[in-house]
Amino acid sequence: MLDVLFVNPASRTQVYQALGTDLAAVENPIWAGLLAGFCRRRGVSAAIVDAEAEELLPEQVAQRVRDYNPRLVAIVVYGHQPSASTQNMTAAGRVCSIIKQDDPNRKVLFIGGHVAALPERTLREEDADFVATGEGLHTVVALIEALRSPTPRFEHVPGLCFRADDGVHQVPDRPLLTNLDAELADLAWDLLPMQRYRAHNWHCLGGRPRQPYAALYTTLGCPFHCSFCCIQAPFRAAERASGLRTSANSYRYWSAEHVVRQIDTLVTQYGVRNLKFADEMFVLNRRHVLRICEQLMERKYDLNIWAYARVDTITDGLLDQLRAAGFTWLALGIEAGSERVRAGVDKKFSQDDVFAVVAKVRAAGINVIGNYIFGLPDDDHESMQATLDLAIELNCEFANFYSAMAYPGSPLYGEALRRGWPLPRAWTGYAQHSRDCLPLPTKYLTSAEVLRFRDEAFVRYFTGARYLKMVASRFGDAAAREIAHLARRRLERDLLPHAPGPWPPNQGPAQTPSSFQQQYQ
Repeated sequence: MLDVLFVNPASRTQVYQALGTDLAAVENPIWAGLLAGFCRRRGVSAAIVDAEAEELLPEQVAQRVRDYNPRLVAIVVYGHQPSASTQNMTAAGRVCSIIKQDDPNRKVLFIGGHVAALPERTLREEDADFVATGEGLHTVVALIEALRSPTPRFEHVPGLCFRADDGVHQVPDRPLLTNLDAELADLAWDLLPMQRYRAHNWHCLGGRPRQPYAALYTTLGCPFHCSFCCIQAPFRAAERASGLRTSANSYRYWSAEHVVRQIDTLVTQYGVRNLKFADEMFVLNRRHVLRICEQLMERKYDLNIWAYARVDTITDGLLDQLRAAGFTWLALGIEAGSERVRAGVDKKFSQDDVFAVVAKVRAAGINVIGNYIFGLPDDDHESMQATLDLAIELNCEFANFYSAMAYPGSPLYGEALRRGWPLPRAWTGYAQHSRDCLPLPTKYLTSAEVLRFRDEAFVRYFTGARYLKMVASRFGDAAAREIAHLARRRLERDLLPHAPGPWPPNQGPAQTPSSFQQQYQ
């Protein structure tokens, strides 16, 4: 009998609307793979159903569950980045309900960043039997041991939240794993439909095939304390068990040798060249980064890698090594055009630093993804316009425009609850591209004003003549046409029932497109 079946729920169409059909990435569920590998090393048999990659309906997932007939179904609620856990909860809850309707005796566990932030609420609201309050590694193994018993007892399963006759119980988690190479060595690539994963469209601008593709971690956690980030939520329970101060964030590494062995497997067994280093902050520990680069340079794999960095983690002598190792894109959390607004969310670098670092990255032959957030607590129309103006002036090869969200597990979520700020009624409302997206209001703006500004900023940026000219020069005319096509895909928004108003907001008509823009429309 199979011990545990890990399920990655399908939510792409809810989360991305039409963008999910061909533009968004289809990413392997890293945590499902890590959990399965951890279990198999400890004598727990495991399988994975990736409903996202296989485009399975909840009823089809339930059929797979019947076919496997596992002791435990573990629904793993993560996504492309930490905040994606919450937006996937709507689909995860639906899958759970269908599984339980099909067989009420089937045991179901939720694992993920969102449920670790809200374990008791998840148990109250969903049809699951159990919730993992942390990473879920020791939780799954111990829970399987309990379920193998004729009379299961759950009070000693670490990191478990469960119902009992006297209410909901939470069992303390075990301390953090510290030797990742030895204790979390295997990602079960063989259990995943590797042929189905694809890179983002921008990752392969210039005509490179988007498949095969894979994402992996080289570190876990982040030492920074950005108020809008929820990355530490699945680590908090084990951090407490490890005796860490509540003000400290854990940050752990796999060795460079281990990371490169994983890449060896991906290249030689699955033909992967497009890679994402999904660490929330990959470019941080210089020695770790350089050691990975050195080993990749020796292999000459012709990789196409993207990873996250901060403006204040890019140091001299690092960029050439990254480019030689196959890093072609770095995503920088620039966030805002106002230093006042950035400082309010723990991004205390200057405007001059932003321009200098972007110039250095591009001079090294690495493309830049600028990440920007509209609607941070101190934002008004003027500061959001400053953010857009900065984005247009920097003219990065790609840009992500986000609305500020109070994700469960982030400091901003606690502040939203204390202040009574409106939060989405459905978990899909936390998705940046969903129809029911509901950003936070600011001290000066409503949620609708923030969302309208964000959507219009997207169009303004990606139809800009200077931007399209740069894309055509760097990646070719076909890439510029692809970007212009992307900009025409307008999202449906419940919060904005009418056609978008004038641009910029309340400041007159939109600019007339240049002849270059018209060429690509």
